[in-house]
Amino acid sequence: MKTWFHSWRAAIRIARRDAWRSKGRSALVLAMIALPILGVSALDLTIRNSELSAAEKADRMIGAADARFHDPQYGGVPVLQDPSGEMSTPAKDYKNEPWPSGPADVTRAIPAGSTVLTDGTGSAKLTTTHGLLMTEVRELKAADPMARGIMPLLEGRYPEKGDEVMATSHFLEASGLSVGSTLSARNFDRTYRIVGAYELPDSLATDQINALPGAFLAPYAKAVEKSGLSASAPSLSYLVGKAGGFTWNDVQQVNTKGVTVTSRAVLLDPPAKSEVPMYQKDGWQVYETSTAAQAAELAALGTVVGLAMLEVCLLAGPAFAVGARRSRRQLGLVGANGGARSHIRAIVLSGGLVIGVAAAVTGTVLALLLTLVLQPVLEDAMGQRFGAFHVRPLELLGIAAVAVLTGLLAAIVPAITASRQTVLASLTGRRGIRRSSRVLPLIGLAALLIGGAIALFGSIVSQQFVIVAGGSALAELGVVAMTPALVGLFGRTGRWLPLSPRLALRDAVRNRGRTAPAVAAVLAAVAGTVAVSTYMASNEAENRAAYEAKLPYGVASAFVTDEGGRDVPAVREAVQRAFPVDVRADVERVSVGKPGCNPWGNERGCGRYEVVVPAANECPLYATIPGGGDASERYTPDQRRKMLTDDWRCKDSASSGMYITDSGLVVGDAKLLQVLGIDDPATVKALADGRIVAFNRALVGKDGTIAIKQVTDLAAADKASEKNLPAPGEVTSVPAYLVPGAEKSYGVQALMTPATAKAAGLSTLPLGLYVSTDRLPDGEQRQKLDGEIAKLGSEVELHLEEGFVNKNGIILLSLAIFAGLVTIGAAGIATGLAQADAEADLKTLAAVGAPPRVRRTLSGFQCGVVAAMGVVLGSAAGILPAVGLRLTEEREQIRFHEQNLAQGWSGDSPLPDLPIVVPWETLAGLLVAVPLGAALLAALVTRSRGALSRREAT
Repeated sequence: MKTWFHSWRAAIRIARRDAWRSKGRSALVLAMIALPILGVSALDLTIRNSELSAAEKADRMIGAADARFHDPQYGGVPVLQDPSGEMSTPAKDYKNEPWPSGPADVTRAIPAGSTVLTDGTGSAKLTTTHGLLMTEVRELKAADPMARGIMPLLEGRYPEKGDEVMATSHFLEASGLSVGSTLSARNFDRTYRIVGAYELPDSLATDQINALPGAFLAPYAKAVEKSGLSASAPSLSYLVGKAGGFTWNDVQQVNTKGVTVTSRAVLLDPPAKSEVPMYQKDGWQVYETSTAAQAAELAALGTVVGLAMLEVCLLAGPAFAVGARRSRRQLGLVGANGGARSHIRAIVLSGGLVIGVAAAVTGTVLALLLTLVLQPVLEDAMGQRFGAFHVRPLELLGIAAVAVLTGLLAAIVPAITASRQTVLASLTGRRGIRRSSRVLPLIGLAALLIGGAIALFGSIVSQQFVIVAGGSALAELGVVAMTPALVGLFGRTGRWLPLSPRLALRDAVRNRGRTAPAVAAVLAAVAGTVAVSTYMASNEAENRAAYEAKLPYGVASAFVTDEGGRDVPAVREAVQRAFPVDVRADVERVSVGKPGCNPWGNERGCGRYEVVVPAANECPLYATIPGGGDASERYTPDQRRKMLTDDWRCKDSASSGMYITDSGLVVGDAKLLQVLGIDDPATVKALADGRIVAFNRALVGKDGTIAIKQVTDLAAADKASEKNLPAPGEVTSVPAYLVPGAEKSYGVQALMTPATAKAAGLSTLPLGLYVSTDRLPDGEQRQKLDGEIAKLGSEVELHLEEGFVNKNGIILLSLAIFAGLVTIGAAGIATGLAQADAEADLKTLAAVGAPPRVRRTLSGFQCGVVAAMGVVLGSAAGILPAVGLRLTEEREQIRFHEQNLAQGWSGDSPLPDLPIVVPWETLAGLLVAVPLGAALLAALVTRSRGALSRREAT
């Protein structure tokens, strides 16, 4: 008794044999299906193996310890924390009180009898073979068993003496040093020998050295202080070991002493969210992904997967049709020997099943092998080591199932077409004539109209991008469904073409079953490319219109604020050597207290300055209210709108540019005015006369002076700030000159000479320079400057004004290349099918005297015709989603503008107008170059003379 199992087994055996006999075609289809499977499977393996287990996270964070105690810098007040100890907040609300700050005594919170290991972190500029490198310095006894897993040793040994360190492999590579080398630090006369190399598994790109506790940071800080600079205090935490570990209740008990805890026991067995007090506090809720958001993510994922499968099916379908055409005699024999149409369909579908299974296995196995082989490369790219390598079989099986389904879907249309061939037509090789479906174009037209209406609704009425995207996708599918009918319309243009392209176009129209899928595949790829290109080109035009230059074109600036500007002279010389400098303007900054300190860090001997804005010049909307409060709430929306429109104090009088100092006050000479393009003689004279040149009239008082306040008592200033009162300090008034008109000063709000600053009792420190250039520096000159600056080890803020630079050009080029490759591939598949069908016609042409080049010419035009049709239709279909998304963005910005206008926070600014720009260069490349390239390539790879035919074995 014959069952469906036996018939399908026979069909699979026949399909497997045909796939093996036609290795080239099978390999092509297998590659098209396996490549996406390979990519997705490799991505899944990479993501899953980069996700660490709770035990692996604990080993990397706290080694073999039971917990890490850390000061969250809340002044020792009780705190609330999350289970991992990464987030914390004071347990008490401080809405109308000063926010707690300062150190907490962590050692008091450590239980008696515990084993403690100190872990301190600081930074220093270390000497290297290239110069100086800002490096993290960590003081931890890495050889202690409690620290095992935090910094795995790669080479050498752990430090055992005070003059020994080990370094991360990344630091050794960046510095040019090796195990056995010696290093030191700037402002430090002690040297250390590198005895080992290690890595930080969670941060492979970190430049760090490790020393014993107290061996580096403390003596280095003393040396820096001795040189007159200020060193930042190291950050301390404590690894703690205790019998029984630290439960969640223990952690909460420690939190009452103002200390946060990262506990191994809690990481391995975290408490329920309801048991975490911080999550119950206002503003700290844990927001779960909503059902709607999850549905949107699934819909987006399904859309991407569906479009990818559609693309593969459209490309692979004609290839299966090639196999069915080449096997039509064999299929005819099956019918002649009693086989039903279902058996023929099963044979062709089995071809898709065989190729799909082979592609699934190939893609999955290659993904596993590549992930294993490239694991070091992937880890370096991600900056962290993988955990234990593990595979999730269900996920890989699901991805593989997509390959099998894709193969089956690609074979459905060829299977139906083959089963409809009569036995006589299959055995004699006659193709017969079959009319195209009249229903499918109507369905496609309906989908096009409905999708266009949905996209129009989403862009004009709604603010939902997903509506525009969904409508555009539906409209594109409608165009795909209409492709056979549209191919027929293209055929009417053949009467005006020469012989070879007319023959190619006629053949494409007569055989729409193989032409339409290839055209649709090209259409889908080109439509996506055109949509993204149009959107990016429009966005680029918007950014170009909104771009504001930070400096005049061709002007460069370089500033150094750390270590009191110690490296400024070296930076000036480096810029002078590397760039084609025309005029160089050196600038300084006002300094209060000892150099190199942080004026906002309450360090002893440090201070800061403020440029006092007179009360009469302060905008009422932003006025300071003693005791706190929002001044703008005292006014109605109409009053706010009127102030922003009519009151000069409330307009944005500050010029655009870089704010390199507090209040934009810079110390320099007339060369800075020349570099910035300010050529007002009165301004130059005022600067030479010892006055401050002001570009912001809000800084100038009624008496024509600018008030500069020097704050030396930072503690008192902070207390005044808590009450929203002015900071106490000595005020110096300096005569000022207000530059008339709307001069563009590029962030420089006020400028005075060093002599003026000295006369006013203000100390200054080097800041950097501005330079104008004869020509825009090229890439080699910029790389040279970057290399010289890197040797200094300083944080240099470097900027070269090049005007608006399009950063999307390479992306647009990549999209055009991708679309071109898909177009050539799809057109090549259709051309191969056309040659298989037209072999008899080509022999007839040769028999009547056609020259050998006709075969090559006809092949080229067949490929070019398919590419041209797909590119034209895809270009038209791709404009819709881009226009819809831009209109949706414009409505969103208009809505935001209207809200600000209603609340009084928008003056007389015009409504947003987002440009829509068509990337004609990309379209020209697709419309002209791609079809022409496809035609030439097909012509070159086609033989002029056909091979001798042989009689098929029966």
